[in-house]
Amino acid sequence: MKKWSLALIIMLTFTLLAGCGQDKYAAQAINEDVDVCVVCNMQVKDDAFATQIVTKDGKSLKFDDLGCMYVWKNENGTDDIGKDYVRDYNDKEWIEVSKATYVYDASLRTPMAYGVVSFKDKAAAEAFVAEQGIGQVLSSDELASHAWEQNQDMKHDHEHGGHGDHEDAPGDDHHEDEHEGTHEMHHDASDDANQQ
Repeated sequence: MKKWSLALIIMLTFTLLAGCGQDKYAAQAINEDVDVCVVCNMQVKDDAFATQIVTKDGKSLKFDDLGCMYVWKNENGTDDIGKDYVRDYNDKEWIEVSKATYVYDASLRTPMAYGVVSFKDKAAAEAFVAEQGIGQVLSSDELASHAWEQNQDMKHDHEHGGHGDHEDAPGDDHHEDEHEGTHEMHHDASDDANQQ
């Protein structure tokens, strides 16, 4: 009986130690008062677009847009990354980048106009595309080879109007209805963040 108890204690100890090691790379909460994007220096909002990298030494690097995170990765490599996180668009839960599914469309409004939003599973991403009527579903592997180009018209609007409202880009009349949906999408995420 004593041998069994000792074995159980040893197993529990190793389990706790393993758990502590994982906590080192846990996503940290967003503090809108102090957190700024490592790449673009804009405020990181506590919303569905926030992303972060936790380095192997436990430092949290926060980004206001998934595209900014990938700019950082392209410039700095991935050797020092402990874990990287995105948020589920629907409930803002942190998800590891490799476990999430993504939707891209140039007309989707994100803080730095990269047009990519993240979801905890493929079904949620597909439901979003069906609801918005636009978008391409991407896996994390496909995201790694994504072009990461900013929609320059939206970026220009963002620089003059912040994260909030802006006019549709010229020449996008054929997407007018879809843009209405993306305006609502962006506001819904911001409203959710403000209510919580």
